[in-house]
Amino acid sequence: MRQDSLSKIEVRAISGLAGLYGLRMLGLFMVLPVMPLLLLHYEGAEPFVIGLAIGIYGFTQALLQLPYGWLSDRFGRKPLIYTGLLIFALGSLVAAMADSILWLIIGRALQGAGAIASVLMALLADLTRDDKRTQAMASVGISIGLAFIVAMAAGPLLAGWLGLSGLFWLTAIFSLLGMLIVWRWVPSPQRVRKHLDAGGIDTKQVGKVLVNPQLLRLDFSILVLHLILTGVFIAVPGLLIDAGWTLTQHGWIYLVTMLLGFGLMIPLIIIGEKGRKMKAMLMLAVSLIAAALVLMPTNLGNWALLPGLLLFFTGFNLLEASLPSLISKQSPVQAKGTAMGIYSTSQFVGAFLGGVLGGFILTYWGPLELLWSAAGLCLLWLMVLVGFKQPRHLSSRIFTLPSMTGEALEAFKNELASLQGVVEVVFLEEETTGYLKLDKQQLDEQVLDKLLLNR
Repeated sequence: MRQDSLSKIEVRAISGLAGLYGLRMLGLFMVLPVMPLLLLHYEGAEPFVIGLAIGIYGFTQALLQLPYGWLSDRFGRKPLIYTGLLIFALGSLVAAMADSILWLIIGRALQGAGAIASVLMALLADLTRDDKRTQAMASVGISIGLAFIVAMAAGPLLAGWLGLSGLFWLTAIFSLLGMLIVWRWVPSPQRVRKHLDAGGIDTKQVGKVLVNPQLLRLDFSILVLHLILTGVFIAVPGLLIDAGWTLTQHGWIYLVTMLLGFGLMIPLIIIGEKGRKMKAMLMLAVSLIAAALVLMPTNLGNWALLPGLLLFFTGFNLLEASLPSLISKQSPVQAKGTAMGIYSTSQFVGAFLGGVLGGFILTYWGPLELLWSAAGLCLLWLMVLVGFKQPRHLSSRIFTLPSMTGEALEAFKNELASLQGVVEVVFLEEETTGYLKLDKQQLDEQVLDKLLLNR
């Protein structure tokens, strides 16, 4: 019988890894709204170099995320997590003690080299039952969202007290605290397994994902979203200063606009999911970001920045909440982990490109041109999304395979596939696990339950 509540091991795994993910993202995001201002005092600091310092972590994250996942399959999850956190802490210390922009860039690159995101998700999958996986992943997603909100608000507030160096010291402490959480709180898995939905890449499935135009549109979307986020926030802190807002006030501005944006996002998500209008919500989110980028550089007075930020964070929150769900819905069951891995890599590549391109535009043109360029990119983004197809409203079901092999198991698979409403069937015999993708509008759940129970 399926258990409805989480086990103690699952509670510790979810709470510990969600907390670790949040601490790590908190450290990365805290410096985003203050680096463009506080790096101006470093020797050799100019907009392009500042943009490189902001975005370089995305390059090393994208480069090393997949190797970390492969190594963790061979040598275990926790050793790779400890290694990644140590490298992240080392990068934070290098950045904290940097006396030049070059050493700060090296520190940021080392921070990104602690690329343990895929390993954390794989460990979470090792420690949770298949039917609790979605709940576990959602908890991690919530921790990332909260970390972003707290970091954007706390960064400017703490920077006025600790300075940029102090923020990096705090980030190093977070990394060491994360190691303590992994050691003392997160359970060790009895065995390391490969999972369909844990964000690792199966080389056999890469081609299937890369030729899927729906998934490519979503990968492009997360790449551009983080490109714009990183690029725009090279310019926004300076615009707020020019508008008369002090660095300490920036934290309150980000906090209020992000919380309001989060509140506005919730009914839009409900409309999209229940009304099956997710494509319309994607188009709306990109349009809100474009409108924000057009509004912020207008001559409507200093207060125009605030509604612009509100529109920006509403669109950003809507996309951050929608895109992972859409990737999951659009992916073939057997390629879901690969699709999520490519999606995550696209996000980090976007952060790197945003820093480099944003810094380049700011160097040779200026902040207003940067915002206008980002708005123009939104128009291209909308054109790409025009061809996006409204996803079918499908759900998933995970179950333990019965003790049968060979022709009997193949016959059982065919029997499941023949049921009306069963869209896809995947069996992982070595893991004794079956995965179903279901259209519940067409499915007779009693027939499915009876078939599964009788086996």
